[in-house]
Amino acid sequence: MPPFTPLERLRAFGNQLVEIHLWLREELARLREGVGDPGVRPRDLRAHCLAFCATLTRHHTGEDAGAFRVLAERVPELAPVLRELEADHHMVADALRRVEELVDGTAPPDEVRAELDTLAALLETHFRYEEKKLVRALNALTEGSTEGLLGVPLPPQDG
Repeated sequence: MPPFTPLERLRAFGNQLVEIHLWLREELARLREGVGDPGVRPRDLRAHCLAFCATLTRHHTGEDAGAFRVLAERVPELAPVLRELEADHHMVADALRRVEELVDGTAPPDEVRAELDTLAALLETHFRYEEKKLVRALNALTEGSTEGLLGVPLPPQDG
């Protein structure tokens, strides 16, 4: 049984943001585990990395164009926070570009792992701050869609 009814899931955009962040954390952890693993081919690692990078980019550009615009209009006191978060998105995009350059198969695994560790630390700080500052305001929204506000659909549920 899903943790939310369809109506609750529709309205609890802040909770959905947390779900998306949890899923992204898990995907990044899986990606990090694959670096240097002899059972993971460099081509598979690159494909996983590119898929993760594309999803994270879509999430952040979706937030910038969706949730952040709506919140700026409805909760103007969040404007400084939203500007900080958008600036974070640019830093994350730069880190993603560095990771993509490294996983082309020529960088040593320890260098790729170090860049992924940097990305993970940056994302953890970003996600925590975003959740702390936006969940309540997002949960107050009653219109929109998860993909329209947060850039990506909810991840599949286990079980």
